[in-house]
Amino acid sequence: MGFTDFISDAGLTLLNNWVQTRSYIVGYAPTQADVAVFKQLKEAPAAEKFPHAYRWYKHIATFEPEFSSLPGDPSKAATAYGPESSELTINPAGAPEKEEDDDDVDLFGSDDEEEDAEAVRIREERLEEYRKKKAGKEKPAAKSIVTLDVKPWDDETDLAALEKEVRAIEKDGLVWGASQLVPVGFGIKMLRINLVVEDDKVSTDELQEQLQAGPDEDEEQSEYIQSTDVVAMQKL
Repeated sequence: MGFTDFISDAGLTLLNNWVQTRSYIVGYAPTQADVAVFKQLKEAPAAEKFPHAYRWYKHIATFEPEFSSLPGDPSKAATAYGPESSELTINPAGAPEKEEDDDDVDLFGSDDEEEDAEAVRIREERLEEYRKKKAGKEKPAAKSIVTLDVKPWDDETDLAALEKEVRAIEKDGLVWGASQLVPVGFGIKMLRINLVVEDDKVSTDELQEQLQAGPDEDEEQSEYIQSTDVVAMQKL
């Protein structure tokens, strides 16, 4: 029942699908459920294979200094969260079949439909403390992870030199990530590369224009790069 394996691709795929339509493991704010699952991961999931899990992991990491103050039951293990065993059998991919109703969300893990006045008071006090703490913190810069296809002129283009020219571009708010060569056809391969950009600092349109123009200001077109395409973009 719940999450049991974050080592295999199957376990990470389950987590990736679970947070595809959710910002958090439970409810609409970070809780001890997120902490329990986060601590089971040795490192951030691969952004290429598990983009939604990667986005969730990076977001929860920003709360790490205040993990102990997040609402919820810190004694619960990661296995207490995620798809139920019946859902795993019927829907192995773990994709939620319907959105949770707002009325079903309980940040403190309680399934009771009725709450006494004292429980309501304590919950509201904790939520108010959490809101005040968050309000005093600077909002992190908005970032996006982008997958970019960089196409060469022909099958004789030096792809190592092409990638070197791509990574030579340095900007504040730009971080180049993993890359691979992808067959296009007729013996031609293109470079597929990931990058993370700060939305307010780096324009993907301007970056593409710079790539295609090449490093030499006297030339209008790169010696190696024929064109570029953004094939995927995910907010972090």
